[in-house]
Amino acid sequence: MKTFGNLKPDFSEYKQCRLCPRECGVNRLAGQKGFCGETSDCRVAYCGAHFGEEPPISGVFGSGTVFFSGCSCGCFFCQNVQLSKEHLGEILDFTELSARVLALAQRNVHNLNFVTPEHWWPHIRELCRSLRAEGVDTPFLWNSSGYCRSELLVEQCQYIDIFLPDFKFADAGLAERCMGRRDYPELALAGLRVLVEKKGFLRPFDGSGEITASQGVMVRHLVLPGEVENSLSVLRLLHTAFGEGLPLSLMRQFTPMPECERRQLLNRKVHNEEYEEICKLAVELGFRRLFLQDEDDGSFLPDFRKNQQPFAGNK
Repeated sequence: MKTFGNLKPDFSEYKQCRLCPRECGVNRLAGQKGFCGETSDCRVAYCGAHFGEEPPISGVFGSGTVFFSGCSCGCFFCQNVQLSKEHLGEILDFTELSARVLALAQRNVHNLNFVTPEHWWPHIRELCRSLRAEGVDTPFLWNSSGYCRSELLVEQCQYIDIFLPDFKFADAGLAERCMGRRDYPELALAGLRVLVEKKGFLRPFDGSGEITASQGVMVRHLVLPGEVENSLSVLRLLHTAFGEGLPLSLMRQFTPMPECERRQLLNRKVHNEEYEEICKLAVELGFRRLFLQDEDDGSFLPDFRKNQQPFAGNK
């Protein structure tokens, strides 16, 4: 096993993998693949500065994003299908992964942003340990689907500074249609309770991007076409559980993927009036730390096959 610094990584949890709520139990160390579609060989699609996150995340110098391949959530409409289903990316041993992320941190990015991280927690935990041992004090950011095991979040809070979980579904039936599981709303809410208890709300919170966040939680919700009631229910649920102070980002950049057309479900863009109705309720509920998006121009859909940065635009 190669090491970075003086630390020897511990990847034993891959041997009987239960890193996500699906708890496949496969031996990823032996090359088996569970629902996420990945073995224990860490696959990374992109590592670089990203300027398309919310202002307190991207700031001036960008968010240092590390996009991992595979996904344990499995929504058929996934906007990053190149990673979640096609498993685009380069396999890196731990030494190379650590060296690349260390080099990224040295570019003065405002945070190190681990995207789709749940099924790579052993790598990320060891990466956090090794980077801190190397003197890196950049905040670590967990950018996830919200579909998680609360008991693992307790451990992750010991290493991660900022959490950006999605809250995709309040409707269990919609969750089942989209990802094959009805337990998403229950588990996402339980996990969010843990995060808010352990880390609090995102702080500092600055809409200009001149001051970037160093700790805390902000929730993201992607509006789905024709599913306004799901979004309204998400807002009511979050307001009841956490109040109007919860930082919230309402995203409207949904783009139909080929699987949407095949299923004849979610096979269009979000209409302006749908997004406006959802934003209206968010304001009426009194959410004070709220990010909204301008009219979608299609710039938020990344292409990881490009050699240059795969993003355009800002949230």
